[in-house]
Amino acid sequence: MGDTKKGSRLTVALAGALILGFSLAGLLLPDREFSAAERRRLADAPKLSAEAVRSGAFMTEAETYLQDQFPFREGFRSLKTFVNCRIFGQKDIGGIYLYKGHASKMDYPLDTASIDYSASRFQSIYDTYLKDSGSRVYVSVVPDKNRYMAEEAGVPHLDPEELEERLLSQMPYASYIDIGAGLGLEDYYKTDIHWRQERLAGTAELLAESMGTRLPGDWRTVTLSDPFYGVYRGQSAMPLPAETISYLEADYLEACTVYDYETGSYVPVYDPEAVKGPDPYGMFLAGSKSLLRIENPAAPEGKRLILFRDSFGSSIAPLLAGGYREVVLVDIRYISPALLGQFLSFEDRDVLFLYSESVLNNSETLK
Repeated sequence: MGDTKKGSRLTVALAGALILGFSLAGLLLPDREFSAAERRRLADAPKLSAEAVRSGAFMTEAETYLQDQFPFREGFRSLKTFVNCRIFGQKDIGGIYLYKGHASKMDYPLDTASIDYSASRFQSIYDTYLKDSGSRVYVSVVPDKNRYMAEEAGVPHLDPEELEERLLSQMPYASYIDIGAGLGLEDYYKTDIHWRQERLAGTAELLAESMGTRLPGDWRTVTLSDPFYGVYRGQSAMPLPAETISYLEADYLEACTVYDYETGSYVPVYDPEAVKGPDPYGMFLAGSKSLLRIENPAAPEGKRLILFRDSFGSSIAPLLAGGYREVVLVDIRYISPALLGQFLSFEDRDVLFLYSESVLNNSETLK
């Protein structure tokens, strides 16, 4: 009986010490503003007020804050993932699953309302700027990597053919360029949603030829030594191995300039130092930007392209620039289409709507 009491006291003492230790650590350690692993801002301490307490908002915000600022949070996230996957046999972490060393996030079911909303935003752009412009309009869909792994992995997935058919039925003014057949799982990063630029030469050539231009095709592959960890590694806390980022260099790219309308300054085509930052994929054309212009003095004078795009466009646009004197990248997640007439001419351009299945199926970010 005495040993039982001693054991109970020891258990209580250890539990109390752990609680006290984590409480002190939480008080002494400074709050973190950003999670590099998850690539998001962490919650700030909630402001106490009578209204916040009455509405319940204070407790909700406090719960989020305590979870985000919990001491040694990343270590506990990794431990939780290990236990859930290795011991309890859970197949996914927050919708992120593994197949043949590739991590991906389930995107299911097909949201027809989201596809229709995407089509309505493109229709508005067409009606406002393109209908009587003499421009040639094209559309292409960037396949999500789930297209090449979800069925074999046995996880729910949307039907890409249904997605494309629904979108294209509402874009009769645009010529469709199918790039999905020429891509495969190996063309995507294992730990990230994005495709690998060094494997996109054929895709870029297909797009260019379909729009009536040719690319120089003298690209050289450069591989960075810095480790690359994609967004899925951080979001899932899975212990996925590091990858590397490679990019394609060419003589014409060395002469290209890239103008950033947001800052009124020029940015590099590639910024290898960005691989060390919170958004490594931002090394391509400075990452998330509303409006950019690539100028290629070596290309034919009359060839100009306007590329409506999401983040996938950042890495393929430098390749397409080989066939155009000017490529303007427009991301309507960050700029209202109503403002475009202040900056751009739409007369006699090639215009390409290039969007990923993921953005089309979750299009609430489009303005």
